[in-house]
Amino acid sequence: MRSFNTTGPVNPADHYCIPPLERFDLDEVLMLVRMKKYFVLHAPRQTGKTSALLALRDLLHGQGYRCVYATVEDARTARDDVEQAMRAVLGSLALRARSATETAWRAPWRRAWSRRRGTWTVARRRRDTW
Repeated sequence: MRSFNTTGPVNPADHYCIPPLERFDLDEVLMLVRMKKYFVLHAPRQTGKTSALLALRDLLHGQGYRCVYATVEDARTARDDVEQAMRAVLGSLALRARSATETAWRAPWRRAWSRRRGTWTVARRRRDTW
């Protein structure tokens, strides 16, 4: 049975919601992705930004892209310490990339890093100390 959700990303199968990919111009965003351009999704709190990005991630996975959703909110606690903020952002990205369950995503990631084994070892050691 579906219900209303006001506490985080929605799951359309479980929650009443506007379909996440209809909240923005999907054709324009897909064009920007194909052109390898940046875009900003800017909207007020609790309007579905995270749900839309997670749905976009899933759509792009189905089209052969490798996507990771990571938040940079942890960097806010660093205030003026840029090094600590960067560690928080990179740690979040590494954690999300590592926990991605898509086999098609994980295999190329590991192969790419195994060619530069020293870099992978350093990145893993630093991630473990964060």
